[in-house]
Amino acid sequence: MPKSTLMPDDANYAALLDELKARIRSAQVEAALAVNQKLLYLYWHIGREILTRQREQGWGAKVIDRLSEDLKREFPDMRGFSRSNLKYMRAFAEAWPNFQIGHPPVANLPWKQNIVLLTKVKNQNERLWYAQQSLENGWGRTVLEAQIETGLYLREGGAVTNFELTLPHPQSELAKQTLKDPYNFDFLTIAKDAKEQDLKRALVDHMRDFLVELGVGFSYVGRNYHLSIDDEDFYLDLLFYHLELRCFVIIDLKMDKFQAEYSGKMNLYISAIDEQKCKEYDQPTIGIILCKTKSKTIAEYALRGLSNPIAVATHKLPEALQDELPSPELLQVELDNAVQMIEGSNEES
Repeated sequence: MPKSTLMPDDANYAALLDELKARIRSAQVEAALAVNQKLLYLYWHIGREILTRQREQGWGAKVIDRLSEDLKREFPDMRGFSRSNLKYMRAFAEAWPNFQIGHPPVANLPWKQNIVLLTKVKNQNERLWYAQQSLENGWGRTVLEAQIETGLYLREGGAVTNFELTLPHPQSELAKQTLKDPYNFDFLTIAKDAKEQDLKRALVDHMRDFLVELGVGFSYVGRNYHLSIDDEDFYLDLLFYHLELRCFVIIDLKMDKFQAEYSGKMNLYISAIDEQKCKEYDQPTIGIILCKTKSKTIAEYALRGLSNPIAVATHKLPEALQDELPSPELLQVELDNAVQMIEGSNEES
């Protein structure tokens, strides 16, 4: 029987290649995950043995030094048997006494991220929460450390919203889970005399850090986004699209305390985006008002009765910037003085 020389058409071949590449990548991920879990189990077992003998047989801390030297001598090509790492293994076994392969979620994190959880987080429930968030958001060790240092666990759920009344379930719960309070802008490096527009520009310049702080799913659309409503021009501070919530997200950035009238303007912006930009597959647009401070009661009253989903949260600027920013009252005084000087010079001329 003669050999077939028929080649598949480009479309069929591309589909086959894509399928095989996806399967290979999936297998690579599963293999890496399995190796990681087996390594964690090995470390847990070593730590448990050290912990058990120290407790039951009264072995002192010197046993860790001796084990480190002996294990490194026996396995010269294998890393991980340093004195400090053996202590982490002991702490790991103590933190997770019933650890098993596949135990969610810490068993799916790399060892170095587990060390971060052990050394920087003391509460077990908090450790589990950070581990789960790290898996869901794809955080590396550096991002995980930053989120712990900025107290993300305590910042979750602090924003005031009307989501339960304006969004269907489970969209309302998912939307609330995307929020923080306060949002930490410590990554900014801007001039001491920065104003609101400078802050917006700086956030765009540091968009990668800003998106990390916002959380997974946010996609940047634009700054000072233009809207035309009945021949009047309006500009949204920042516009995003959330890929998981499937909706536009408007961020209105304020440098002062939350004012009740801010919610009315945000309500207008949301209605305009829903009407002008949303497609049939988009969920209702969400508005986030970020202020320097807020009164929870005033914010709740301001959102009550509004039909559009709005959240009120605060932002935390770098300490040096917070110290230098003039208050709205001082800005008004300076503006009045400037106007008086201009009027005086006009009279003299």
